[in-house]
Amino acid sequence: MNLLFTNDKRGQYPDSWYAATATPPGPYDQLKGEHHADVCIIGGGFTGLSAALHMAQAGRKVILLEAHRVGFGASGRNGGQVDSGQRVEQDALERMVGQGDARLLWDLAEDAKSLVTDLIREHRIDCAYRPGIVHADWNARDVPHSHAYAEKLQREYGYDQISPLNREEIRAIVGSDAYKGGTLDMGAGHLHPLSLAFGLAKAAVQAGAILHETSRVLEIRPGEPAVVQSELGRVTADQVILAANGYLGGLERKVAARVMPINNFIVATEPLGENAKRVLARDVAVADSKFVINYFRLSGDGRLLFGGGESYGYKFPDIKETVQKPMLEVFPHLKNTRIDYAWGGTLAITMNRLPYFARPASNVMSASGYSGHGVALSVLAGMLMAQALEGQSDGFDVMARLPVSRFPGGASMRSPLLKLAMSWFALRDRIGL
Repeated sequence: MNLLFTNDKRGQYPDSWYAATATPPGPYDQLKGEHHADVCIIGGGFTGLSAALHMAQAGRKVILLEAHRVGFGASGRNGGQVDSGQRVEQDALERMVGQGDARLLWDLAEDAKSLVTDLIREHRIDCAYRPGIVHADWNARDVPHSHAYAEKLQREYGYDQISPLNREEIRAIVGSDAYKGGTLDMGAGHLHPLSLAFGLAKAAVQAGAILHETSRVLEIRPGEPAVVQSELGRVTADQVILAANGYLGGLERKVAARVMPINNFIVATEPLGENAKRVLARDVAVADSKFVINYFRLSGDGRLLFGGGESYGYKFPDIKETVQKPMLEVFPHLKNTRIDYAWGGTLAITMNRLPYFARPASNVMSASGYSGHGVALSVLAGMLMAQALEGQSDGFDVMARLPVSRFPGGASMRSPLLKLAMSWFALRDRIGL
């Protein structure tokens, strides 16, 4: 089975609130015949579109191949949260990679947020960016760590955009008794992710990049130059960038051994009207402390966009049922609220939840495995790979030094082993361990 087509129709966006409220660019022609490029990019999400934009701005001939439509995958289906830092907190990174690289990783993550907002402004991308993310603690025992971590960021990293929230303060923002405290990060933000992808695609084309949709890549033949074979065409390229993330499949086994596709799900309620204030009193996004994270925010038309639940096979489960259960744990008063949209998507995680940057071959670069923390980092990844191909590889090299292990058993065993592990952590969430 192939994740590209198991749950989706060829060349069609899922029935999401995002797809219903954004106008796609293009369509861009399917690749046919023989072509040559300085750089061939596989994948039309944030990573690939950012790489295409920055390489085209550098004067390179760029051809991007997308199996469906631009923004079709996780880039156009996620929670839209533009987070601070890496997926792993700074104190853990310090132990893992040392103070020096931990500081560089924090700075790169800050650059990622700035890059997103700079691109939105420069290219006039209408994606409803708003500041503010609440990190909400499900268990009272987690609150002291959250407050200490906010203080650490302020003291050691000079980050003054984050503040602690006690139970009463978080209750004043989030209309739920589920959370015992947390933090508010006004240096982070949230946006309409599919609109951001569409804006990046338009900017890349304006800069001179050539985009091809419904152009599934079947094979990459190594060599200098490399040959990228699609269903009806072929690109001979001096450099190849892999930007398919959870949809990479078997195109590059070195990456597949360290990057695992998983599915995540979101629902959009009917417009809540005045009841929206009983859900969120401020226009911020929320991500909680459960291992299988709940994340949510209000849409511009007053719907609750709530993400929760995961699956580790190919076929999506009943999405409404999967997501309504955690949604009603947080907001039981929404029991009789209609669900207007329900959709899923495939993202990619790594063993330690840090992204995997690599050079699988001398003229092939890859960035993936953002582990649910990819809106800003994936846009940065595209720029870092473009810079590395222009001889400025410092940022890419910092990310590539992250210790990302192979899944036990490699690509063939990663799914059943991860399913066992995630089932255990989901049980811990349920019983409050």
